Amino acid sequence: MTNFIPVFPLSIVVFPGENLNLHIFEPRYKQLITECFQQKKPFGIPAVVNNELKELGTLVEVREIKHVYEDGKMDISTTGVKVFRLLELIKEIPDKLYSGAIVTYPDDADDGNRLLMQKVVLGIKALHKLLEVSKDFKKPEEELKAFDVAHHMGLNAEEEYELLGLFREAQRQEYLKRHLSKVLPMLTEMDTLKTKVKLNGHFRNLEGFSFDL
Repeated sequence: MTNFIPVFPLSIVVFPGENLNLHIFEPRYKQLITECFQQKKPFGIPAVVNNELKELGTLVEVREIKHVYEDGKMDISTTGVKVFRLLELIKEIPDKLYSGAIVTYPDDADDGNRLLMQKVVLGIKALHKLLEVSKDFKKPEEELKAFDVAHHMGLNAEEEYELLGLFREAQRQEYLKRHLSKVLPMLTEMDTLKTKVKLNGHFRNLEGFSFDL
């Protein structure tokens, strides 16, 4: 299925199911958000990575206009709906300040492995412990999917975009597992190094080596 949607390119990767708060200040996007909210229509956020407009993005819905300032700027809350592929960018639309696009929606297979997802969640918890941070997944652990946790594990923009382009839940879970298998050993090593540096110069209680072994 293809259709036309207004678009709001941003230098972020938005995932389906993600709640995203935005501050809207450009006239073209104030118009876009106002119309989409009044008409209950979604809009697209094509990903911009390294200053390059990518072909994949996420369709989002405006849940609430939280605040409108005197100059027309606004704070809004949105939710990601599904991934789209940009077929054609329509830079100019009659009587509109914003741009649009012809898009299609790739099929997505919800074939995740619950055991694998549990391992991913445990790995993220270990990651957060090493980083000494606390995150709320905002869902029961048994309901979590790859897109729900992806922003909690330090992926860079290129990696997040790669994840967006995987259209099977099992592939996304495997991608996150591989990422954790790379970063956790490095962070553990850094944590050990940090401990050694802290101990340097301090009195340490060490047992002497016994020659009678």
